[in-house]
Amino acid sequence: MFYNQTILVTGGTGSWGYELVRQLLTYQPKEIRIFSRNESNQFIMKQEFDNNPKLHFIIGDIKESDALQEACTGVDYVFHLAALKHVPVCEDQPLEALKSNVTGTQNVINTAIHCGVKRVVYISTDKASSPSNFYGLTKNMGERLIIHANTLNTKTKFVCIRGGNVLGTNGSVIHVFKKQIREKGKIGITDLNMTRFFLTLEDAIKMVFKAAFESIGGEIFVMKMPTCKIIDLAEVLIEASGRTDVTVEELGIRPGEKIHELLFSEYESPTTISYDDEYYVILPSIHIPGLKEHYADYKLVNLVSYNSSQGLMNKQQIKEMLEKGGFI
Repeated sequence: MFYNQTILVTGGTGSWGYELVRQLLTYQPKEIRIFSRNESNQFIMKQEFDNNPKLHFIIGDIKESDALQEACTGVDYVFHLAALKHVPVCEDQPLEALKSNVTGTQNVINTAIHCGVKRVVYISTDKASSPSNFYGLTKNMGERLIIHANTLNTKTKFVCIRGGNVLGTNGSVIHVFKKQIREKGKIGITDLNMTRFFLTLEDAIKMVFKAAFESIGGEIFVMKMPTCKIIDLAEVLIEASGRTDVTVEELGIRPGEKIHELLFSEYESPTTISYDDEYYVILPSIHIPGLKEHYADYKLVNLVSYNSSQGLMNKQQIKEMLEKGGFI
């Protein structure tokens, strides 16, 4: 699918971008264009990939349609990763979140259609399901724009993936907790009942490729993934550190933060199907020609919603997950 193809990755210098580019190179593409605002990360990434001649780094912002247009010319596939992602930042600067996550996504859609791109894969988040914060709201709007683009008069196909917390990525709670253990001897947790979905970076990119290879346009792919209580995760990390003097402080919920996350909500479950042993697929409420017919033989899910408080890992399972990822 990607052999001798030109690929654009927006926001490609983050953790997802590194792993996506690494795996894309195994398909022998013609060129991978990495489009981001971060000059320093681009320089470091270029060195880490040994100045691979197939990688072309472009400094630009998805808010600027002219720069995006130039970067997308001649592109076959787009992976849209670029976004403002931190909940407190988006709460404090909602207009910037709106411009990046919503207007920027529409710019990607317009550009992909204009340039005749074959397929666009949009990277979303569990926070987009029944959003309680501005970040989630903008990602939900981004999803809806991407899905709606399939109704336009274009051959470009648009699909979404929705994931949970990726282990060990930039700003990950694991790194935060390990630093707090090491430097303060105290971990801060917003609420002791808080739960989250977790998946490895490899599984996250596996889901990206699943959507790229098997979608027909308009779906949201959701991986079935493990969940855990954040306090249990913290206690496993404390035990692994070997320290006996580490305390836990409950800080209180931050603005827009949920106790439990959803990968699909009660409003989405009536149109969500069990795709296979590892994935659900959320079908849109709007009509996209051929989409519902394509999935007509699949069974609807037998869940009211997909909530992170369900099917929690025990501490031993959390420990095994962290050991597998090399975090302890």
